[in-house]
Amino acid sequence: MLKIGEFSKLSRVSIRLLRQYDEAGLLAPASTDPFTGYRYYSEAQLPTANRITALKEMGFTHTVISEILRCYDDPASLERWLLLRREEAEEETAKAARRLRLLDTAIERLRKDEANMKYDVTVKTIPERYVASVRQVIPSYDHEGYLWGVFCEETARMNIQDGDPVLCTALFHDGEFKETDVDVEIQKSVTGSYPDTKHVKFKTVPAVQVASATFQGSYDKIGEVNEAVAAWVAGNGWTFDGVAFNIYHVSPHETKNSDEFVTEVCYPVKQK
Repeated sequence: MLKIGEFSKLSRVSIRLLRQYDEAGLLAPASTDPFTGYRYYSEAQLPTANRITALKEMGFTHTVISEILRCYDDPASLERWLLLRREEAEEETAKAARRLRLLDTAIERLRKDEANMKYDVTVKTIPERYVASVRQVIPSYDHEGYLWGVFCEETARMNIQDGDPVLCTALFHDGEFKETDVDVEIQKSVTGSYPDTKHVKFKTVPAVQVASATFQGSYDKIGEVNEAVAAWVAGNGWTFDGVAFNIYHVSPHETKNSDEFVTEVCYPVKQK
């Protein structure tokens, strides 16, 4: 029989861990002196200690190791556990790789253009929603307010109930920036069922995954926010996948002070 210190040296497992293994039911001493409390191990327990060490290095928890040890001599059962842990390790590796890309991109953006770091870009899903929509070709982006005016005029007597949450958005359907004749659609999420009017159409908009950045202040900042989002998308393994849109969290409808506007710039994306 081996004293715990001797077994610790041979197994290359600290006494502290051997005591933890005992408490967790992984590796109990072969015997314990009832008078002194000294723990004794046998040489035959060394392979079990080595197995526990190997399984820990693979990332298994004590609870799972306890289950594996019960079937360690069954190759089929052991393989199932190892394959499951391999899948988990692959997921962890992919998550770590994404974190590294995020860090590398942030460092690169900081070194290249400090202005881009003012805007935090995240990937999120805008849920499915039922909306009232007005879509027209208008003279320029600055004329978007005209579409909201049409919406208000044609729905004034309809007692429309706001959605939860209520999202007011503007979608830009042209595949490029245009100086004139721009195809813009405004949407407001609503609850209930309503008939279409001449220009206002009611429809369900599917959920969409977007890269977005939210900023406060004048719409003059949208250009640099777009640049920040584009740089983030390009540097983090994503690609654009749909029509860009803005969400107006605080708009001219709530305040006339442009410094108080809160706008979220959204670009539909998918992973490359």
